[in-house]
Amino acid sequence: MTRKNGAAGTVVFVGAGPGDPGMLTARATAAFAGAHTVLVDPDVPPAITEALRAERPDLEPTPATGEPAEVAKAAVAAARSGGTVVRLVAGDPFTDDAVVKEVLAVGRTSVGFDVVPGVAVATAVPAFAGVALGGTSLSADLRGGEADLGALAAAARSLDAPLVLQGNAEDLPDAAARLVEGGLPGSTPVVVTTGGSGTGQRSVVARLAAVAEKTAGLDAVAGPVVATVGSAVDKRAKLSWWESRPLFGWRVLVPRTKDQAGEMSDRLRAHGAVPVEVPTIAVEPPRSPAQMDRAVKGLVTGRYGWIVFTSVNAVRAVREKFVELGLDARAFAGVKVACVGESTADAVRAFGIVPELVPTGQQSSEGLLADFPEYDDVLDPIDRVLLPRADIATETLAAGLKERGWEIDDVTAYRTVRAAPPPAPVREAIKGGGFDAVCFTSSSTVRNLVGIAGKPHARTVVAVIGPQTAASAQEFGLRVDVQPETAAVGPLVDALADFAAARRAAEGGDQR
Repeated sequence: MTRKNGAAGTVVFVGAGPGDPGMLTARATAAFAGAHTVLVDPDVPPAITEALRAERPDLEPTPATGEPAEVAKAAVAAARSGGTVVRLVAGDPFTDDAVVKEVLAVGRTSVGFDVVPGVAVATAVPAFAGVALGGTSLSADLRGGEADLGALAAAARSLDAPLVLQGNAEDLPDAAARLVEGGLPGSTPVVVTTGGSGTGQRSVVARLAAVAEKTAGLDAVAGPVVATVGSAVDKRAKLSWWESRPLFGWRVLVPRTKDQAGEMSDRLRAHGAVPVEVPTIAVEPPRSPAQMDRAVKGLVTGRYGWIVFTSVNAVRAVREKFVELGLDARAFAGVKVACVGESTADAVRAFGIVPELVPTGQQSSEGLLADFPEYDDVLDPIDRVLLPRADIATETLAAGLKERGWEIDDVTAYRTVRAAPPPAPVREAIKGGGFDAVCFTSSSTVRNLVGIAGKPHARTVVAVIGPQTAASAQEFGLRVDVQPETAAVGPLVDALADFAAARRAAEGGDQR
């Protein structure tokens, strides 16, 4: 870090990388964690600023506008209050001439500065497009209007090196024409990539002459682009790893409560999908806390032989009640714990408890009942089971436990209420086939999605987490296409990816 005597704060120039939040460096993440102001370039991809807001909801990024001297002046003024100012730029700070001017301007003041390099766009985006640049490559930024493309064309031809151009789509035809004039053959392959490194990435392969003429599908390309020029593009079909993912480009509807959507969305992105989160239910405490208070105190006093968890929300509700009453996991001493599925079991394990029973077969109420022991007055000194769950839970589990001889305390641990309808464009996409797939994780998400937005279009692939959810979907006339063997979020998304891969193979490589 460069710091001068008397400096009140620090300006940290942080490279945001190519656009995928997962490509942010550990130092960049640490800088965000300690920042009190963030100044963001307009060309930083929205996914980066959204990730920043998720990590620091208390910190709203401020757009950085104006000439380098003006931006530097604003950064210095913010730093003089004694905190850390993050100056967030696309790619790597020292590959942008304007940002270098900002650094020099800050360096002439008493405020210290630091630089956190980012993954350079000129190397990352070709890699995401499946192009291996090799040991020697050339690059140019078309936005400044100063690139000597004739000289670059001559160098690329003599070195047989790929050339990476950054700019806007409208800059490409003229740049391609100048490269041809500089000696590169019009038959030289080019891949033009938009949205590089994100799930919205698109690549168009053409010849240099076609780029100059804006043909071969390039007429639909708009906004910031990276064009990779050279024979290395020919190997793209074998090296493509990002755009070949099974769900790449699929818009997948995620109808979950807002605080539960993250795990599913992250896994969908890992398979290349574009998740769209639409909360359909909200989880609220029960109207009266007395019933839960008595139930949790009953755990402490030895009232129950078993506690059965049917959802992650139920585990969360019990944990919150424990915190409220000053209890911890020791209150479960002597009580056996059963979970309806692996996701719920993981939430219990995070509480420091190992469940005695998780279904070995179907992960559902029926699967749990198949493995649940009958009450034995010799082996079971306590015949009562605590069943904390949602206010709208079905009676299947409670009735089945009673048939096995157990006494049940069926307690409302939380309420599920219908969320507000999504915006009109989302509702239209749901009903009009604008989503490639929807992932349902409970019967309530099916009911509430249909209630607030309408039924998904017939062409939309319907994936459900388990048999009860499948039955609810079928009640509404939906065709169930995907159901995993294990009723959990991870297997659900993986099963959808397998379905997409099988469909693409059957259709000769078409992802849709």
